[in-house]
Amino acid sequence: MAFENMNRKRHLGLQQLSSLASVGKTFLGPIKSSKFIVDERTYGSVLICSAVRLLESLDSNSTVGQLLNDAIQAQNKEYKTGTTTLLFLVSAWSSAVLECLEQGVPLSAIVTLMSEGLSSCIEQVQCLTISIQDVKQKLDDIPMKYNNKALIDICFGTTGRQVIEPKTSGITYKDSVEIHVSKKELNDPIIQQWESSQCPWIFAEGSTVCSQAKPEDDICVQKVCRSHLDVSNCNKRSKFIHSRYFSSAKEIHSQQLTDYLDGSAKHMNELNHLEQVAMSLSHGKGSEMKLVQDVLRFWLQNDYQTADSHHFQFNISEIVTCCLPGMSESYSCVCPGYVMLLCPEKAAVAKQLQDRPLHIVLVDGDLTDTYRHLGFNRSQNVRMVLESGNNQANSSSLWADAVLDILNQYHIDLMLVQGNTCESLEEKCLLHNILTINQVTHAVLQTFSNITGAEIVTYLAQVNEHCVGKDVCLNFWGTGESSWMEVDSRVPIVITAKGIHLVTVVLSSPVLSKMQAIEDNFWTCAYRVHHALLDNAVFPGSGVVELLCLSYLEKLGKEVKSSTKEFHVGSSWIAKSLEQYKPLVLNALVRGWHQYLCTIMCNTANSTSEFEASIFIQQNLREAAMHSSPSSYLMGEFRKEKIGKAIFEHERTSEKSLKVYDNVMAKIEAWRRALDLVLLVLQTDAEIITGPKRDQLLKSQASSELVFL
Repeated sequence: MAFENMNRKRHLGLQQLSSLASVGKTFLGPIKSSKFIVDERTYGSVLICSAVRLLESLDSNSTVGQLLNDAIQAQNKEYKTGTTTLLFLVSAWSSAVLECLEQGVPLSAIVTLMSEGLSSCIEQVQCLTISIQDVKQKLDDIPMKYNNKALIDICFGTTGRQVIEPKTSGITYKDSVEIHVSKKELNDPIIQQWESSQCPWIFAEGSTVCSQAKPEDDICVQKVCRSHLDVSNCNKRSKFIHSRYFSSAKEIHSQQLTDYLDGSAKHMNELNHLEQVAMSLSHGKGSEMKLVQDVLRFWLQNDYQTADSHHFQFNISEIVTCCLPGMSESYSCVCPGYVMLLCPEKAAVAKQLQDRPLHIVLVDGDLTDTYRHLGFNRSQNVRMVLESGNNQANSSSLWADAVLDILNQYHIDLMLVQGNTCESLEEKCLLHNILTINQVTHAVLQTFSNITGAEIVTYLAQVNEHCVGKDVCLNFWGTGESSWMEVDSRVPIVITAKGIHLVTVVLSSPVLSKMQAIEDNFWTCAYRVHHALLDNAVFPGSGVVELLCLSYLEKLGKEVKSSTKEFHVGSSWIAKSLEQYKPLVLNALVRGWHQYLCTIMCNTANSTSEFEASIFIQQNLREAAMHSSPSSYLMGEFRKEKIGKAIFEHERTSEKSLKVYDNVMAKIEAWRRALDLVLLVLQTDAEIITGPKRDQLLKSQASSELVFL
């Protein structure tokens, strides 16, 4: 057995890996440069701003390219973030390992020492984790103003028709509370007297108030500027009552409103804090993160109105996206319910269903006569004999008629299908005003199952009264300005139900090539918030964690004395070799993170050049080395906002400097995957030779390039 000598620069895999991964350098940081990928055959182009889409668009048939793509896809599938960090470190560490090989470092020493070095760094940076509760920004630094169409309320009328009203931005949400009283109570003299005596400014002229009507519950939502609100004044009593039986109706209403305002203040504080967490994780994607903030606002408001006392959870499975290419970006918004695009034929049926409550069926498979669920085993003793080609067509037609009879029996109006539906059944359903929606995710099916009580079925033959959901509402999607629009000859509709937690983030752009990038950016923002709440902790961002790694590795390298003694075969050979090569290998890790930091600082507008960024890094490393605890020094500098900040565009007219935070597990896993890939390619490049050709190799000219074990 022999492997190729590492000193001969024959590591083509590492060279390919370094070259291929280096193309994603411009994607790192909030101020990134996008790339256009052009198809030479069709001359079509697409805008690329992420490592995932870049590798998907490149034709790489090499083994190294496939390994790199697999690593990126695995990171993206689990975290939806950290892929650019992974790609950059793969390139930097591949180049650093090649330099180690040129200096004569054995392969085994590189693998062992780099793995141990990374594991030690991961242990060191755990002290930098910050609890979610401690994430704070200056309120003036957080852009809290929402777009006029950022969040759309869909309310149910008495006929099932939805009233779609955009939230107005006359006031910022952080400075307001919502008081929910019915119209009957608004006419109540007790309420009117309370309004005029306790809080006369609520309906005074010139005050910032916006109201919205909800027809079904006959509720009027009064949004009131919180800066004027003094709960203690609303709680004043003219006399002390020792028994509840002597309380007047006026005092009971006053106490109820006081309790509501107290709860609203707590609700506002939680929302305000989550908004700060979200914006701190935006990394330059401000417009997409504002949509995530709107999702948080809707869910918190929904939980509060339903008196849901459980701990708030950011359930990523209850978010779906709907892209409207060609539309203005002002149409991007968050809409409760499920929004999708329909062809004109189905839109005509939807028009017949929009003004009444609907019956719904949920199917988690294909609606075809040949579909069988996963794991289905056919009978071994039965053989199908086909006598003529017409029998199959007749069988499909008979099956479609039987399915249609079941749908008519239970008065089904709408079917959500996870898979596909055969054309013959769809045509018959359209003739009977039954709408079929295909390619619906299982998460959406489960949400409608939870809210309507309908059981999900695999075959329509399983449908009974327990599998039919009721009181589902369908309407054409609009933004308050119009209730009908067409997008590329398709019509958007929205399906909702009372109390639904599912939201659809509608994304639009007049530039078709940007559509995919906008959707990717939104999901990246959503998953950053999701994992931050899941980990209940974040890292300080903008290179603070990497600075601690550099400081620790430099200190570790200085403690190891380089050995110049020759190696002798013996029991201590491995230990001696590791000690001798440890500074060189650790320096390889340092070079990779140093390049990463320089690029981050340039792409966050903190430095104008890599040279300036390198000087700043060295200054902080010297300061950290002078302190007994480098981590304490770095955290102190982060709290003083001397490091860990980035400049973001705000309202497209000004710039804001905000503290930056990173996800904990996503960053650590990106490091691990990057190093694992580099070491895998490194060891694969070593050609393993076995068999009877040993003598031939010894006599060949390539014998000097082989070391036999």
